[in-house]
Amino acid sequence: MASTSEPDKKNIQLEGKVIAITGANQEIGLGIADCCLSNGASKVYSVDIGSPGNEFSNLQLKYPDQFFSFQANVTKEESISVDHILSETGAIHGMVCNAGRTKHMLALEFTTEEVEQLWGVNRGRSLNSASMASYRPNKQVPSAPYGASKAGARNMQLKYYGGIPRFAEVEELGGAYVYLLSDAASYTMGIDIPINGVIGIC
Repeated sequence: MASTSEPDKKNIQLEGKVIAITGANQEIGLGIADCCLSNGASKVYSVDIGSPGNEFSNLQLKYPDQFFSFQANVTKEESISVDHILSETGAIHGMVCNAGRTKHMLALEFTTEEVEQLWGVNRGRSLNSASMASYRPNKQVPSAPYGASKAGARNMQLKYYGGIPRFAEVEELGGAYVYLLSDAASYTMGIDIPINGVIGIC
């Protein structure tokens, strides 16, 4: 019988977890923060170069003493320190590298400096927000360097590059099914979700 101290793989919830999200002062990052908090995260920290706005404040009011922001430039390692989060909470259980920027123009019109700015923000580690632009060009909002940077996030080297060296537990498969059956997946269509421990990547 499993120990009660082990994570419950049958439920999709973040109870008691501390999550840090880059670029969560607005838009997609703020939405991710809202989802984390509504699924039980104890604290969520936004790491963002900008100042929080009204939407951020509204979410703070909804989750008092659970949602915080600190300013940092994710392209400059020396400006990012999570020591104060660790001192306050004792742990960070998840990191979402969501911060991103883009500029819509033809590939040959980008300057080297503009490409470097995009790549500096859009590359990250841990859990990364990629984009459909990482699969193919988007004619409606052209930005080749943006798509390339997000493709890089999808193709980063992993610790277990040949796959996690064990078979999956049955409970590890259920989360994807529950997600796809839930209202949270109302905009998710026509995708594969490989639950394979990256087995087969070479």
